[in-house]
Amino acid sequence: MLHRTMLKAVLKTLPAAIVLAIASGSAVADPMYPSDAEGFHGYLRAGAGSNTSGDGGSQGCFGLGGNTMKYRLGNECDAYTEFGYTKSVAKSGGVNYLATIWVNAYAPNSDFGDNKLGIVKAYVEAQGLDFLNGGTAWIGKRFYYRPDIHMLDLQYINMNGTGAGLDRIPAGPGKFSYAFFKDNDIKIALPNGGVNTKSAVRQNFIFGEIPVNENGTLDLAATYIIGEGKDDVATGKRNNGWQLSAFHRQGKVFGGGNTFGVQYGVGPGTGNGAQFGASGDTNFGSDVKRTRIFNDMAIQPMANFGMEFVALWQKDESNAKGSSTWTSVGVRPVYAFTDNFKLVGELGTDRVTQAGGQPAKRLTKLTIAPTISAGPGLWSRPELRAFVTYGKWNDAATASVNASNNGGPIYNNNTSGTSYGFQVETWF
Repeated sequence: MLHRTMLKAVLKTLPAAIVLAIASGSAVADPMYPSDAEGFHGYLRAGAGSNTSGDGGSQGCFGLGGNTMKYRLGNECDAYTEFGYTKSVAKSGGVNYLATIWVNAYAPNSDFGDNKLGIVKAYVEAQGLDFLNGGTAWIGKRFYYRPDIHMLDLQYINMNGTGAGLDRIPAGPGKFSYAFFKDNDIKIALPNGGVNTKSAVRQNFIFGEIPVNENGTLDLAATYIIGEGKDDVATGKRNNGWQLSAFHRQGKVFGGGNTFGVQYGVGPGTGNGAQFGASGDTNFGSDVKRTRIFNDMAIQPMANFGMEFVALWQKDESNAKGSSTWTSVGVRPVYAFTDNFKLVGELGTDRVTQAGGQPAKRLTKLTIAPTISAGPGLWSRPELRAFVTYGKWNDAATASVNASNNGGPIYNNNTSGTSYGFQVETWF
């Protein structure tokens, strides 16, 4: 298969554990685009917890921060919701015009309190256009191409934004999409009284849903970013950037599926945080690079047993910070005792190398979560969870674990911690 060929090309650069994980690969293939079907839909996660081994009563969470993501089961110290409505507002000549408006709210702790709502979707699309051979045109602010590794809450590519596009136009064996976005469209006051901007024009290209083997498809995604304005000292133009990604999605694997991905970005094309696809910092030059290889598997071999498994390798490079590599392996098994009660576990381990000969940071997190669920499956939601989470890290990681914890540096010089609590997660 395709991912076997790609694997050979990068074999020498991957740690043995990642090679083994990818070679044995087998996540349910994400849709090419999020579906905004007519009606009211949304997402919610919220809960309350505490810690037994840190200083202070806030829930402790365990992650290394930076350009990494943490294993999320029993390890989310925040609260988040998004919801909205999609309605067909007109039909003409076989074309369906849909309007979508969504809002969201976020709290870095357990209480939404008086946190304000933000608008995350406000767009109109025209579906089934004859001159696009059944394709779609849209304008506005929206969630775009953003498949994820669920257990890491990592949208490994995220093309959200405000813009316009033409989607899913049949082209040869696959479908072609083009989107234009404007990112960071704000003005910055300069000391001399002038104004500047960190805005960028982002163009996304996707050729996807290409059948390459039985039950297997390929998505190819590219981004080109043009930095606007001048740099912080107003001495020159900001930088351009780009990224290229390829995703092989294999369906019908033990009742689930597998996604294997290879990604590479330069400058602002390295994206935001751990996400490719959107515009990163336009101060980043061509020396800033990111390479990522991952495999995400989600299977349901039996009605009462499912599992997600991820293996990931990511290398970040720059002249200013040197080179750093993030290696991560994790598994989330789910066993259902009845249709509405299951036991969920999650074990994940991360390693981040540091430049300058400093020791690598290491972190391992384990969670056990008895769960009331609307079904026995891996993806059955809502889930009402009780959880106990244990984290263990080395001395080199202590500062990062404290810095990345929402509750502050509660662990001081400790190299382990335990938290417990309750959480609900649902999508609808």
